[in-house]
Amino acid sequence: MYRDAKTPCLGLRITKSGVKSFIFETWFNGKSLRSTIGDASTWSIAQAQTEARRLKVLTDQGVDPRETKEQEKVLHRARNTKSIAGLVVWQEYINDRKVNWGERHLKDHYDMVRDGGEPIKRGLRKKQAPVKKAGILQPLLSLPLSELNREQILIWLKSEVGIRSGRVRIALSALKAFITWMSDHPHYVGLVDPNACDRLTRELPAKKAKDDCLQKEQLKAWFDGVKKNSNPVISGYLQMLLLTGARRNELATMKWVDVDLQWHTASIRDKVEGIRKIPITPYVEQLLARLPKKGEYVFHSTSKAGYLTEPRKAHQAVIAEQGLPHLSIHGLRRSFGTLAEWVECPTGISAQIMGHKPSAIAEKHYRTRPIDLLRKWHTKIEKFILDEASIDQPKEGVKPIRLVSSNVNIA
Repeated sequence: MYRDAKTPCLGLRITKSGVKSFIFETWFNGKSLRSTIGDASTWSIAQAQTEARRLKVLTDQGVDPRETKEQEKVLHRARNTKSIAGLVVWQEYINDRKVNWGERHLKDHYDMVRDGGEPIKRGLRKKQAPVKKAGILQPLLSLPLSELNREQILIWLKSEVGIRSGRVRIALSALKAFITWMSDHPHYVGLVDPNACDRLTRELPAKKAKDDCLQKEQLKAWFDGVKKNSNPVISGYLQMLLLTGARRNELATMKWVDVDLQWHTASIRDKVEGIRKIPITPYVEQLLARLPKKGEYVFHSTSKAGYLTEPRKAHQAVIAEQGLPHLSIHGLRRSFGTLAEWVECPTGISAQIMGHKPSAIAEKHYRTRPIDLLRKWHTKIEKFILDEASIDQPKEGVKPIRLVSSNVNIA
């Protein structure tokens, strides 16, 4: 260490590798304070002396120059960050939070900011719109962060609410979570008003509860239409959705390793618990036995995912052909819960089969139902549905014959 005789608080430090740096050193609040001024190859002695005197004035005034330097860095970063587009920070947000999200939730966040223009290759929207629209948040998050304010969000909301109000509700919730994350992030705090999305839900139309559901007198027509489908994967999938009350993706992503035909159980993904075990009832076991075993997924498909991803077209064809009222794929899950009441199944049991989150203290902490108890009621529900649909049921004790087809066109 070498000290400057003219400026006692200025020194020159030389590292083992030969790098020289000017440093400022003094006593501050009874302790030694040392701070690097800069590389000696870029700072002249005169410049270093001037800077050392400036820092000495600060310490004499009771100001820690290290804190001042950090504050200047924050302000500099903030000035630069304001010009960054929200899309850049959105990607950082996804990378930081995705470990806590499910596959569907993560995909939603990517879809909300996609560019659009990509051709639609399959599904019901293929004929209606040949290309995908830009993500719902893409226009808003293309703006610099400095322009992401309540006024802009309100303009965006009003432009979208008349087109896709349901999607706007989801996007507004995601945007609010994103802004909250930024307000807690050291690099982005203060750049966007954390209350920018508050009370904007009042600009949305009232949320309508969906009530599409199969009535018991409609079961025969529905089953007749579904069973006519020559594709056993789609036919089996739709029937099992109704007979298990499972969520669409929970059943679609079920793998053969998750199916235990010895103990008549299956493990499926659950958005609440992660994994839940459900009984395999007699007719469902018969449907499973008829499925072609072509890959790891029970409902194998030639799609990129490897499992059935788009059953709506086939289902809507059944609804139209049989003259049934509107019924969504999720409506099959709603139908299971409703039809379970005809056999006076306890609400907690049907809810546990369906994977609903417990809604009472007793359910959360004082009900641990074995799979055999669930199977008892699940079999009753299945029998009631099949009786109403006039479908012959498997005889007890007779194992289903596995019919494996290798020449099936899987959708």
